[in-house]
Amino acid sequence: MKKRKNEYYYEPFEPALSLKYKHFQTIFPSLFRKLAKPEIEIERFELTDGDFVDCYWHHAACTTKKNSHPPIVVLFHGLTGSFKSSYIQGMMHTLNKAGFSSVLMHFRGCSDEMNRLPRSYHSGDTADAKAWIERLQQRYPNRQIFSIGFSLGGNVLLKLLGEWGNSSPLCAAVSISAPLQLDVCATQMNQGFSKFYQYVLLKELKCSLIKKYDVFDMKSMIGIEATEVNNLKSFWDFDDVYTGPIHGFKSAEDYYQQCSSKQYLPAITTKTLIIQALDDPFMSSEILPDQETIPANIQLEIHNSGGHLGFISHHILKPHYWLENHVIDFFKIMSIENNSFSGS
Repeated sequence: MKKRKNEYYYEPFEPALSLKYKHFQTIFPSLFRKLAKPEIEIERFELTDGDFVDCYWHHAACTTKKNSHPPIVVLFHGLTGSFKSSYIQGMMHTLNKAGFSSVLMHFRGCSDEMNRLPRSYHSGDTADAKAWIERLQQRYPNRQIFSIGFSLGGNVLLKLLGEWGNSSPLCAAVSISAPLQLDVCATQMNQGFSKFYQYVLLKELKCSLIKKYDVFDMKSMIGIEATEVNNLKSFWDFDDVYTGPIHGFKSAEDYYQQCSSKQYLPAITTKTLIIQALDDPFMSSEILPDQETIPANIQLEIHNSGGHLGFISHHILKPHYWLENHVIDFFKIMSIENNSFSGS
């Protein structure tokens, strides 16, 4: 890797020859990547409004002779993601090998148990992530804390960093394939083959919403019967009827406007790596910020290929998940700059 002006380190991504097509990059890991599940410890984090989030630790202690206070990396998954997601398990394994502890904070209702309230989670829902990270800071004052956000989780993380500004407790952060401008992404997902991804994600979201009708009077809250939920055919529809109103927004448009992380980037002071692919089928280049508008502490990497959360290099028969080692290299550099890392 080579150093570039106003950036930390940069390594070009070259897709596997058989996986150059954006949809192959996007779909391949979920269909063909086989991983041994990381050993986990589950911690239920109770929230102040009576709800909860489940946090999955991989090697919480992770102490070695070299390092009695290893860094902690907080992971935030994407829309309908969870510990079961291959990108989460792969990153946990790689972080562990590098000497980091990791913990995945599931968003509300994304672990194996429905959350307790009619509300759920959304792309700008930073309060739970903020509370969890600040709890870790209090509990482990001698350990550095980093964070990685994937897709929706990347948008949440970047928005939170902007809200924190100079008070961020994170040493460094990485956002991968984040929908930086939500309205543009919602429109893109309703076009061409991207409708396939929208269909898959919406199917799970609608299933979760329908289950809430068994516990809550959802009709009085969002104005439609359970039988009408399946008539919501796009993210614009779903967010206009449920996500926006249930979380205090006037509409999908209001939700998208307030929660898009792109507008928060100038306020970020944490050292941050943002990784995006121009061929990401979940979005278009319109969402990308102008390099001149972001602060010097943000490294924006825009790759020609990589799909959505893909970035698979080498060969289809021996794929290399480039993202994982790239993120580790960035965190190691950030730790060394803070004179605290002695991992493997």
